[in-house]
Amino acid sequence: MTVHQAGLSTPQAEMNVAPLIDVLLVLLIIFMVIIPVSSAGEPTAMARQATQHSPAPMDAVVLEIVRDGAGGALFTINRQPATRAELPARLADLYARRAQGVLFIKGDDQLSFSQIAEVIDVSHAAGVDRVCLMTPRAARL
Repeated sequence: MTVHQAGLSTPQAEMNVAPLIDVLLVLLIIFMVIIPVSSAGEPTAMARQATQHSPAPMDAVVLEIVRDGAGGALFTINRQPATRAELPARLADLYARRAQGVLFIKGDDQLSFSQIAEVIDVSHAAGVDRVCLMTPRAARL
């Protein structure tokens, strides 16, 4: 197509985009066919399900520490009273048979940090792997 201006008779060149669009569509179709065929990434193997059943988890052990009137502490292990002298032996007995050594400590908010830290040290010496401190909100649950 030529454009004529008044007084000039030289033709003007226009770019024909139809062949360009045809080439782009052919390339698009080629890439759409090739991409799903090629696999990307490394081959992986699926994990197999264990045939050996793990033992049922045991109940949690909760050590509750309550402040007594004299400023000392009263201890209960799973709601059974215990003295400070009995703690190492009873905790060692409980955690000798457990696969996971997790102890939950529920402390009175009137106790000092040193009293709670002492109980944590005793529990680690008795074979407890992890100590979880229960907050008042978690204690109500």
